[in-house]
Amino acid sequence: MQAIGADLLFLWLFGYSQAWNLWAKPGSRTGEKFMSETVTPQVVATNDTDRCAYGREVLRAEARALLAAADRLDDRFAQALDLLGDPQRLAEGGRVGITGVGKSADIGQKMAGTLNSTGTRAYVLDATRAVHGDLGMVHPADVVLVLSHSGESEEVLRLLPPLAEMATALVGITGNPRSTLANKANIALVYGPLDEVCPLGLAPSASTTTMLALGDALAFSLSRARSLTPEQFARFHPAGSLGRKLSRVDTLMRQGSELRVACSTTTVRQVFARSRQQGRRTGAVMLVDESGQLCGLFTDSDLARLIEERREADLDLPIRMVMTREPATVALGSRAHEAMDLMRRRKLSELPVVDAEGRPAGILDITDLLGMASASADQSQDGKTIQAKRAA
Repeated sequence: MQAIGADLLFLWLFGYSQAWNLWAKPGSRTGEKFMSETVTPQVVATNDTDRCAYGREVLRAEARALLAAADRLDDRFAQALDLLGDPQRLAEGGRVGITGVGKSADIGQKMAGTLNSTGTRAYVLDATRAVHGDLGMVHPADVVLVLSHSGESEEVLRLLPPLAEMATALVGITGNPRSTLANKANIALVYGPLDEVCPLGLAPSASTTTMLALGDALAFSLSRARSLTPEQFARFHPAGSLGRKLSRVDTLMRQGSELRVACSTTTVRQVFARSRQQGRRTGAVMLVDESGQLCGLFTDSDLARLIEERREADLDLPIRMVMTREPATVALGSRAHEAMDLMRRRKLSELPVVDAEGRPAGILDITDLLGMASASADQSQDGKTIQAKRAA
């Protein structure tokens, strides 16, 4: 019985395959339609020159999309800025909400980060979570940016009625001027239409790049209007190489028990015999006069030089006789990047930090700034490379 069933199955499959070949063979009406709808695989270039050329064309295509969007920017952009920067709305605690789905949601996350870092308080409203309770975070003074390239995303359209009721205004960012989003928003920033640059013309690429750039344009226009200062910007970036570059020397300098301070009338031998400290070791002794003001600096390298030159007698001289007089200094409150630039120009390993009266408050050691110096050098080298390529 099992053998008979297997034979029947074989005959049925054989007949089905024959019927399929007849139905889909070239020349038959149905077969021609099927073949015409099949995507023909494209040959992918494998040599590096072709791949780099294609990569450059992708970048150029997205750059052209940005230029097209810039040309389409109109008075509605200024109206959106007026809404977002309205002093009364901000005084009432208004923030900027941002929502979208898919890649637009990812762009919204970056927009929120840029707005927050440049002084405009913002948050991301997840489109799915919003209709399940997260709409509760929307304040009546908020303005909500709604992102959708098509302007017809189902999740976004579902949010429009409650957001219109709960927020001050909706600003739509879309590529479709005739979309539901463009019609329902109080202000519609329309950057499209644009052709996506992916090989299939489907994956969000030019549209997301343009949406991201438009978010930057809003954020930087707002920060420019409020005259955001480097000091204010630094408050939002206390960490990382950027934070260190914008920080004050007060937060980086060695101070207290980490310092080596001595009277300039003390002998070299006495200074180093008494020099005991906790924490990080500094490579220099800051020397003060009778009033406590900084008058000189004596480094470990200076001591090594005396020994190498067999000037042992100088070890019993007052240290002011062999110290570096009127050393370079920075004042308390100076920017770390200013101190770093000074140390680089003067080839200094240690840089004293003094208060308003000229008394030692701390010292900067080059090892404390190495990470910042490396990042700055990399940026400088990148800039020189770009300039050289442009000149060529």
